[in-house]
Amino acid sequence: MYQQMIFVNLPVEDVEASKKFFTRLGYTINPQFTTDDCACVVISDTIVAMLLGRKRYADFTKKEIADATRTSEVLLCLSAESREKVDELVDSAIAAGGTASGEPQDHGFMYGRAFDDLDGHTWEVMWMDPAAVKG
Repeated sequence: MYQQMIFVNLPVEDVEASKKFFTRLGYTINPQFTTDDCACVVISDTIVAMLLGRKRYADFTKKEIADATRTSEVLLCLSAESREKVDELVDSAIAAGGTASGEPQDHGFMYGRAFDDLDGHTWEVMWMDPAAVKG
């Protein structure tokens, strides 16, 4: 069965710094699609973040490129397999130079936290009790 993928393209100031940041979170860089001005971060088999230097990012749009440290252009949300994995990923992001974003959200059956990466893009990480999903 075909599994649809998502390639999230994000502008970054420093491709090398961003590569280091995301590898510290446990993700890998696919060298086949990585250059001096672009890093291909493999988040899962179906999720890839393309971190593009701002000049390279501008090759794909005629619009003004948002400064994610001042404006919100997107909220990215990743699932986690447990509450502990939520905390582990967010704590790793903060230790790698990211910043906490907002307060933890604990609804019992669902738990989430968020961080901003080096360029201010907000990444939410959430866990939901599988029993709650089944209804």
